[in-house]
Amino acid sequence: MTNTFTIAVTGQSLIKRDIRGVDKPGFQGVREVLGRADLRFTNFESTILGAQGGWPLKGRFFGCSQPVVLDALQDLGFQALSLSNNHAFDLGPAGILSTLEEVDRRGFLHAGIGRNHTLAGRAAKGAFAGRKVALVAMDGGPGPDFMYAADSVDGRPERPGVNRLKLSKVVDVDAEAYEHLRIIRDKIGYTMVDLGNDNQPDDRPEVDPEAEISIARAIFRRSDRFGRHVKIDAASISRNTATIAAAAEEGYLVIAYLHHHHWASDWYQVPDWVGAVAKTCIDAGAAMFVSHGAPVLQPVEIYRSRPIFYSLGNFIFHVRSEKSPWMAREVWESVIGLCSFGEDGGLAGLSFHPVVVGGSESASSDILEQRLVPELADEADAQRILSRFKDHSAKLGMRIDIENGVGMLRL
Repeated sequence: MTNTFTIAVTGQSLIKRDIRGVDKPGFQGVREVLGRADLRFTNFESTILGAQGGWPLKGRFFGCSQPVVLDALQDLGFQALSLSNNHAFDLGPAGILSTLEEVDRRGFLHAGIGRNHTLAGRAAKGAFAGRKVALVAMDGGPGPDFMYAADSVDGRPERPGVNRLKLSKVVDVDAEAYEHLRIIRDKIGYTMVDLGNDNQPDDRPEVDPEAEISIARAIFRRSDRFGRHVKIDAASISRNTATIAAAAEEGYLVIAYLHHHHWASDWYQVPDWVGAVAKTCIDAGAAMFVSHGAPVLQPVEIYRSRPIFYSLGNFIFHVRSEKSPWMAREVWESVIGLCSFGEDGGLAGLSFHPVVVGGSESASSDILEQRLVPELADEADAQRILSRFKDHSAKLGMRIDIENGVGMLRL
């Protein structure tokens, strides 16, 4: 296919070890697939312990990495990184600054964190193989307010942090439960002053006074049934889509990225709000939408001839075996997506190459530390991974054919 520009997208890279010395045939196969792309993109699911130091802000799921892991990603061919995720602030503002220093030193195209709110939300812009590419990266949490970047205002200094897509959890309750909650709120005396104490000044939840009650950080909505939802902050999504639109208008092929942990109970199910965000980004001008969070491979969808990867699961996943909740086989399986775009920016081709973190032979092992690198799946695993991916994507109207261990999406 001539005059096309190919982007490789992968699962998230939670990398804590230097993997450049690994020499396995399946890993070399991954290198070969990545090598077919003009631009290779992943989410760096960590924070760098570097010259700025830092302090652990998490307990069990704390994570940081030495700068050498960025050399390992670069050795694999990655040129573009999203940095907006739940581990980006694990060392606080110091970790944000160290990460920025180290990715800049290596020349990565990167987006999603910054010294302040304005810089964290910027579009990173570059040129690869003669094509202008921009990246806008967001994190939807849930996370503490202080992990998100802030500009200086009224004598308050700026705060390094993550670019936020502000989301609120909403719990639907029936009329009877809603009335009980209203009585509880009034008897406790919960007021807007309390809301101010619970949140930063700009992070108070937007509440419909006729149908919603906010107590602490929870929003309860009167409904005819019980359920859970996510509310998208209008100003937050507008700010990010305006950045996407501006880059697209300048002729950049824009990758819109979102990291979040607002998963459905069934990890394979895509919450409606995620689809709404993805399509809003594409409507604004994004050429593709990529997301991580749920630690499994979720379906792909084509919207307005542009791909939406709802979750690409894991690509590198360095976690400990001790007390690990990540033993399910599906957590270690994903695909590398090769997305080809024509000169007009339209999608020209899309293929999926199944991988297993640690290789197919690792599936029976409980020693997660041995699963260092992604490897191309063997024939049986490739068929199983792609068949599951095909079935889930078919529910969104997508047709994926499996040919010689590779998934091909028919446009």
